[in-house]
Amino acid sequence: MTVTDPDITQAQLAYGTKVVAVEPGGVEPIPEGERHGRPVQLLWTWASPNFEFATIAVGILSVLAFGLTFWQAVGAIVLGTLLGSVSLGVLSTWGPREGLAQMVLSRTAFGYRGNVLPAGLNALTAGIGWFAVNSISGALALNALTGLPAFVSLVIVVAAQLVVAFFGHNLVHAFERYAFPVLAIIFVIGSVIVLSHANPGAPAMDGPPPLGGFLITAGAAFGYAAGWNPYSSDYTRYLPKATKRLPIALFAGLGCFLSCCLLEIAGAAVVTAGQTEVNPSSFTALLPSFLGKLTLLAVCLGAVAANVLNVYSGAMSFMALGVRLGLKQARAVVAVVFGILGLVVASFGLRNAGASYEAFLLVIAYWIAPWLGVVYADRLLRRGQEIAVVAQDTAHRNLAGVVAMVLGLVVSIPLFSNQELYTGPVPKANGNAGDLTALVGFVVAAVAYVLLFRALGRRKVAA
Repeated sequence: MTVTDPDITQAQLAYGTKVVAVEPGGVEPIPEGERHGRPVQLLWTWASPNFEFATIAVGILSVLAFGLTFWQAVGAIVLGTLLGSVSLGVLSTWGPREGLAQMVLSRTAFGYRGNVLPAGLNALTAGIGWFAVNSISGALALNALTGLPAFVSLVIVVAAQLVVAFFGHNLVHAFERYAFPVLAIIFVIGSVIVLSHANPGAPAMDGPPPLGGFLITAGAAFGYAAGWNPYSSDYTRYLPKATKRLPIALFAGLGCFLSCCLLEIAGAAVVTAGQTEVNPSSFTALLPSFLGKLTLLAVCLGAVAANVLNVYSGAMSFMALGVRLGLKQARAVVAVVFGILGLVVASFGLRNAGASYEAFLLVIAYWIAPWLGVVYADRLLRRGQEIAVVAQDTAHRNLAGVVAMVLGLVVSIPLFSNQELYTGPVPKANGNAGDLTALVGFVVAAVAYVLLFRALGRRKVAA
């Protein structure tokens, strides 16, 4: 059983609501006396990071790469985003009760050591993968706006992200709050203008058959929204334990859903208006000059808003592996390390920024869907148990979670429709199959976990 370091507990109590103060500790439970905040803050926490070019790119790909018409793209985007956003809302309600980060709560389903599988994947995906993707889009925008060399622009964007992530929880929420009105106003006005240039009746471009393109787009939109799922309770664990669940789920889910749908649909409109590049300039080319420059600035700000969450939660996931650094500011140190690694990866991607984005989005959905199947099934089966006790028990073993998730991944491999990495036999034989990997992975993992839980994972937990 993990015992909370009393020194860290005292530091947490001293942290309070201070904004410009380094958040102490790592993934320890948040004491009740340290709890603060309101559910409404989740609206901007989950909206601001989606007001960026990476979101627009999902919509651009839906028409440019997946061959959909505008209205087909709208349907697929709404469906995929809705599923990912609803899940984000549900997972967000888990934070206040236990005061624990999402990947720590994941230990109940996978065991203390077995949790290395999902937590390790999320640390790499968030702290390095997403960090690099968003840093590149921010750097390209800053380069276009100022004329600074691309690498210099990248260093500036990354430095801003690391400062906020280093300080931690309170500054992250404050940054998202103040960025929200600026980003929302600029991108809403820009999206309305772009949509006015759209040609909804434009014929579909070359790509998979309509059903196949629809399913791939829905999978990519789900992957984008669900990419935030492993972070969910990281930003609600400081809320008071008695906070009502409905407002938490509603504000978190709406923040993600509305921002993603707006910009992804605007991205689809960009292509129907004649643009053919996965680049911020494709969006700004349709805007008046002054608004185009403001939008480039907003893309930079949005990249920072997204990546302070990515590097913060990437560090939290790394800490959830059970690594003990013996530092009161361990999370802050790990965040900086992840940021530096992300900078290195992003520097290699500057020359070919859009080539692998489709593959990246789908890969995220491939592993997150089985993980979701396992954690949801586990939570249902553990009704009445003390979740926080199980999650912090270093002796807890649960092979059922690892086996179920791996099984969900393996069974769904023939369904992969990832042009950059691998296309399985099912979509090869029938283009209308699209990419059903996430759906099949979720169902197989959930069913397998339920069947295996009693044999491999069930244990009595003391109150």
